[in-house]
Amino acid sequence: MSESNVQDQTVPAAAPEPGRLAKGVSEFFKSPAAVIGFVTLIVICGLAVFAPWISPQNPYDLMQLDIMDGRLAPGSESMTGMVYYLGTDSQGRDILSGMLYGLRTSLMVGVLSAFAAAIIGTTAGLFAAYMGRRTETVIMRLVDLQLSFPTILMALMMLAILGKGVINVVIALIIAEWATYARTVRSTALVEREKEYVEAARMLRLPGWRILFKHLLPNCLAPVIVIATMQVARAIGLEATLSFLGLGASVTEPSLGMLISTGYQYLLTGLYWISFFPGIALLVTIVSINLVGDRLRDVLNPRNAS
Repeated sequence: MSESNVQDQTVPAAAPEPGRLAKGVSEFFKSPAAVIGFVTLIVICGLAVFAPWISPQNPYDLMQLDIMDGRLAPGSESMTGMVYYLGTDSQGRDILSGMLYGLRTSLMVGVLSAFAAAIIGTTAGLFAAYMGRRTETVIMRLVDLQLSFPTILMALMMLAILGKGVINVVIALIIAEWATYARTVRSTALVEREKEYVEAARMLRLPGWRILFKHLLPNCLAPVIVIATMQVARAIGLEATLSFLGLGASVTEPSLGMLISTGYQYLLTGLYWISFFPGIALLVTIVSINLVGDRLRDVLNPRNAS
């Protein structure tokens, strides 16, 4: 057999057992808390996606706002006959509409930052584990340096340099979170690197990139999926914190954190609804994602596999 034919052969990279996915899905839905969290998350995502079509108004279209409708209590009716079911803020924006649009921004920030950080961190962790020696030392020292700073402090430092805005928040969260993936993937890949299928791939002289991304990566995805799910919730909370501090989303880019910040100054005056309802929406979103992530961690834990 020629060398080129040998290199074209495919090494089975610990292929999943038949029905393993179906079994995992079945195990996931055995938890009532996970089911509640999953259904709630689907509803929240649906509300965010279809916000422009189901919200009573575009709360950031100045032509639709009337300052005379400012600070109306929940259930109040405007002079044009529109009912504000959750009240309005000081600018006359409908709180319900603001929450629906704010969910879009918060979820976008959470998903984009977690996804991008997962790609960067997973790639770095795979290279560190597979290459070893100086490459591993350099990457892991960067990871240690990154993790030595609190995440919120790192994000604040980056936004102080980049400035406000949703895109800058995403970039800051990516820089602050990639090291978590790198450390986890490296530890998993170090175990996988010593297994027989990797040795077989090396004996066949397969390219390093093929071993990394076709053999090692699929067997390191379980912890990445769990971390990414948790990091989405974490990123949403961090974005809300940054917006509350005035360094996150701008007024023209609504998010739940910015809505909470807008009404915070009115909490002690009885106008609780301006911050209260967005705060409840933020809490429900983070809790539902964490419920899903907790169950995924249990289902994907190899120690629980029968």
